[in-house]
Amino acid sequence: MRHLEQLGYVEAIVKAGSIRKAAETLAITSTALNRRVLALEAELGVPVFERLPRGVRLSTAGELLIAHVRAQQSEFEKLKSQLADLAGERRGHVNIACSQALVPYFLPEQIAEYRAEHPRVTFGVSVRDREVAEEALVDLSADIALIFEPVRLREVQVIAAVPQPVYGVMSRDHPLAGCDVLRLRDCADYPLALPSQRFGVRHLWDSAVLNSSLPLDVALEADSFEFLRNYPRHEQVIGFQIPIGLPQGEPGSGIAARPVDPRDLPSGRLYLCQLRNRALPVAAAKFAGQIERALDARYR
Repeated sequence: MRHLEQLGYVEAIVKAGSIRKAAETLAITSTALNRRVLALEAELGVPVFERLPRGVRLSTAGELLIAHVRAQQSEFEKLKSQLADLAGERRGHVNIACSQALVPYFLPEQIAEYRAEHPRVTFGVSVRDREVAEEALVDLSADIALIFEPVRLREVQVIAAVPQPVYGVMSRDHPLAGCDVLRLRDCADYPLALPSQRFGVRHLWDSAVLNSSLPLDVALEADSFEFLRNYPRHEQVIGFQIPIGLPQGEPGSGIAARPVDPRDLPSGRLYLCQLRNRALPVAAAKFAGQIERALDARYR
């Protein structure tokens, strides 16, 4: 256990980017933490960190060590979950990497539901775009990932996938708010608010309009779906979002959401993923099962 604790110090420094900031998080002095690092480096016979003017970064040896750290932590969490299940009391920790759209509504509901039954299970939620979320599965900093379009790494295993049509988001008094379905030719008459290039919704949008001759007026771009969801209250623009990022029913606060005709903008897919061939800790596996059932019930 002391070995895991020592390796945990390395993980904390990596996350913080400096020994001083990590020491503040760990509630110890930076001098004491530095001594632990020096002792570990002396034991290994190689430097774990490269010292920089404004912090530290992992050396090549440190990269190998942190991979070992995360694998050990993952196995220990799995063991704790299994032992707790033997005692009839589930506990453990679940790390989730997810797209922004999951944060406002879906994940809070699901985590609260799970913790109501298993209050000793803790969670870590990191907002990551598709590429970084997949990498988090590979380096074991995440147990599961929820990402929108597309999955690319061969190491990633898809647990479940559900369709997500793109919705136009606008003010309730917008001229198109009375439509059941939006056509892009109608949207072209109004300024548009789009997510930035790295997001799946933008990927679908760019692919759909690549060969279009529509004169589209992109008024603004943003890397925040919360901003794009709320900005139409202030101007007659049309933003774009997937339904899991919207409250069920009408969004409220003067906002309306209408699906874009799939002939103009095809649906994407939301993926629940884990690292291929990894046996998840019990708590993470049970939570992934709950998420799969919730997605199936809502979007199949």
